[in-house]
Amino acid sequence: MSNQIFQTLKELPIPLDQVQCVLYKHELLICGGYEQRACYSYHKIKNEYKFICEYPSDVQLKGHCVVKLVDNSNNNNKDSNQITVLSFGGLYKHTLVMKYVSVWSDKSKNSNNYNQWIPFTDNHNNQIDIGGNYGDYVGVRAVVSGSNNHLLFITYQSKNISVFDLNIFQFIKRDILPTDFTNYHCFVSNSENGQGQEMIKTNQGKIKQNYKMLLFCKKTGLSIEYDEDSNSFQFRQLTVCHNIEQFFRYAYVCINGVILFFGGWNCKIGSDRIISKSVHKYSIRENKWMTFKNTLLSPLQYCTAILSEEDNYIHIIGGLDKRTVSTNEIKCIIQYWTRTFKIKLGWIDDFNQIIMKYNRMK
Repeated sequence: MSNQIFQTLKELPIPLDQVQCVLYKHELLICGGYEQRACYSYHKIKNEYKFICEYPSDVQLKGHCVVKLVDNSNNNNKDSNQITVLSFGGLYKHTLVMKYVSVWSDKSKNSNNYNQWIPFTDNHNNQIDIGGNYGDYVGVRAVVSGSNNHLLFITYQSKNISVFDLNIFQFIKRDILPTDFTNYHCFVSNSENGQGQEMIKTNQGKIKQNYKMLLFCKKTGLSIEYDEDSNSFQFRQLTVCHNIEQFFRYAYVCINGVILFFGGWNCKIGSDRIISKSVHKYSIRENKWMTFKNTLLSPLQYCTAILSEEDNYIHIIGGLDKRTVSTNEIKCIIQYWTRTFKIKLGWIDDFNQIIMKYNRMK
């Protein structure tokens, strides 16, 4: 890897940390941050930002979570002209939804009730509160999965996991994780099996659908398996390498059976507190770790990472650099043959040859 090869992206409109982001076609939807209610669309091709909206004035953001919901009524959701985004949790809990139409399109000018945060309601227009009095939702993380993409898996302090059914608007499961701490952690679907789904044939010939997820936070590494039929979890401990076991608040992204971790904070008391600029890789299939020799140009925490599969870019957005809010956006480019998306054999060796290009925005 060479630290001399950089690409510069346009500066963020405002300083952001604890930012949340989802991908929509050529856009990154940046949905608020710590004490920042503004939301923007970053157009990857134009390298420009446009304002979308603000969260309501009574909403304070600190450690919230934003996920993209799947519209099962649309058979070609990827090419849809709109998406639905759910925002919830944080220290000051909220549950809001936004139907988004691209602000870069003329259609957005004539779209009523779009591109604004409104209360999340059920089919009878009753307002739904995800979280309520159930635990501390600061630094909450979530993934959408299930047989109909109708299950919201939520992990939050101090060691909780819950399943919220988006079809019936109710929690259907709560459990305790075999760990001491979950906060601003890594929580992803296991992409080895197509969005974490695994088909299992039982002794009775019945096909079961299990969903696999991974969680990392400091010294904890967990493989989480959910059986939709029995509504039950199974947990398995995973190894965590020494170089990252003190850290959380890192950015992370899962790519074809590999998780990349960027930066993080070790939360030690006193002068030993460290904000990392390291880049780590975890191989799901091999249960092995690697620390890259190359590092980020500056230490970062409270940032977020998102993968754009169409151009193989990882965008790392916002974050705190030591005590200063970062106005940087880092663009990390993965260069490898297209075949690595299709052929799993040899992937890990190829992945070790990743070339990362990143730069601090000027």
